[in-house]
Amino acid sequence: MPRLSESVSGALRTFSFWIANRSVGHPILEGIDYSCIFEEPSALEQVYAIYANVLECDERGQVINARHAERRAAQYILSYVTGRRPEPEFEGWEVALHQPPPKIDPKRS
Repeated sequence: MPRLSESVSGALRTFSFWIANRSVGHPILEGIDYSCIFEEPSALEQVYAIYANVLECDERGQVINARHAERRAAQYILSYVTGRRPEPEFEGWEVALHQPPPKIDPKRS
């Protein structure tokens, strides 16, 4: 069964670490208190959706634009916290919320 590449796994882990320790999107969010996204689940959900939607891999599964994906997610956080419009504006595919996985795993480990 295919799994996420180590590169994608590492990118998601690192992004999560930066979100949690409030250092994501440097310097875009420097000096911005974005702790409110931890109180609003749909805001944090949107941050991760943007990151995942923008993230790209090459044919070997190596992430090729982690910093760009992080910047776009940080621009959403900045917009959410301050009301400033991101440049460029988000496209529909960037902010799409895709279907969640089934509640019961088809493959039981």
